[in-house]
Amino acid sequence: MRRLRIHGGNPLRGKVRVPGDKSIGHRALIFGALAEGVSRIQGLPRSRDLLATRNALGSLGVKIVEEGPERICIHGVGLDGLRMPERPIECENSGTTMRLLAGVLCGQRFGTRLVGDSSLSRRPMGFLVSALRARGAHIGGTRWPVPKGSHADPDELYPPISIAPLVEGERLAPLEFHSPNMSAQLKSAVLLSALYADGPTVVYETLLSRDHTERMMLALGMPLQTTGTISLFDPTSWARCWEGFDWQIPGDLSSAAFLLVAGAVVPGSEIEIENVGTNPTRTGLLEVMRWCGVRLQVAPRGEGAGHEPWAEVRVRSGVQSPFRVGAELALRMIDEVPIACVLALAASGRSEIRDVQALRFKESDRIENTAAFLRAMGAQVVVLEDGLIVEGKSKLHGTRIDPQGDHRIAMAAVVAALMAEGETVVENAECIEVSYPNFVETLQSLGANIEIEEEKS
Repeated sequence: MRRLRIHGGNPLRGKVRVPGDKSIGHRALIFGALAEGVSRIQGLPRSRDLLATRNALGSLGVKIVEEGPERICIHGVGLDGLRMPERPIECENSGTTMRLLAGVLCGQRFGTRLVGDSSLSRRPMGFLVSALRARGAHIGGTRWPVPKGSHADPDELYPPISIAPLVEGERLAPLEFHSPNMSAQLKSAVLLSALYADGPTVVYETLLSRDHTERMMLALGMPLQTTGTISLFDPTSWARCWEGFDWQIPGDLSSAAFLLVAGAVVPGSEIEIENVGTNPTRTGLLEVMRWCGVRLQVAPRGEGAGHEPWAEVRVRSGVQSPFRVGAELALRMIDEVPIACVLALAASGRSEIRDVQALRFKESDRIENTAAFLRAMGAQVVVLEDGLIVEGKSKLHGTRIDPQGDHRIAMAAVVAALMAEGETVVENAECIEVSYPNFVETLQSLGANIEIEEEKS
């Protein structure tokens, strides 16, 4: 067990890098595994979620070799080269691993079972199962008893997910899919299943979710067309293969967000972050920071894996105006909501975030848990069914916080503690390793006063 003791007051200064983007990394691993030939990926972070995807692909017969720090070599097996695993595939805490692999595995001629830890086993999979069943996949989820007072649907499906094989001569069917919840993971699963279909797949979204999968498919020469929120994959004259590739993963904006907000809210701070991914479907928080009057500079530096843009980002301390977020902008900063609430604490007035009800079904109920740790530190927060209202300029004090196993809650709490008077203790902080294993060490290198205590469980 890892415990963090945090004391605020020190300005944060320096130039750092953040780990490679998890969302891009998952997809690069899968496309490398299904390629013809060898692919090399540089900048792949050693987060627990990505290790889950790597291990899952290894259990399916894909050889993945370490070639150096954050550099791997994938020996692709082609679309039809995966083999039946010897045991259920362990997705651990990674919903991305489970959902994306379900899209691939429902097109195989062998059966699989996808399992996860206790947290992942509470995350809804009903939309995924329904979408893949609609194209003829033999896939099912699990119904669990719903605790009293829960926001969960009693008819919802959860992990484990079981997938039966397609029989000889059977192929997945064409599909017109209207995405019900603007989920990039769900959209990606449908597009990955399209690789095994015998006709066109069309995906419609109300608002455009993260487009990493589409960018990679286009970069690899697949027969995909995109127009706004519509994607069309037509395999009619496709050779059903692509060559290996050599890609650099840009830095994870969702990880950089915690450092950027820390630089904005801790007086006297100035932080520069190299090679941060700036995909427009992910940059909502940067726009919010500008609205708040934060001194933010974004200097483009080229492209990484699958035509993903990246930049050097610099932030200086100072937050002025509050903000209101909803709809399309909320979707483009969905993972950054907990740290956006910390940003709101430094603004002059009331900030409001709406249309983020999906956060109730992440690693934890992020709406309730964000409010809980902020209130424990003295902030005024109102919980809404689909979001939060945060009063700015609250005087924060140190306290003891349990992030409930959620890495983004833990990191947001650490940043808030850098604004607070007295000592803040974050318990069970090992959950941070899910996405940003050296987060605390990076903050320490910038001048943060954080002590790490390790205890044997």
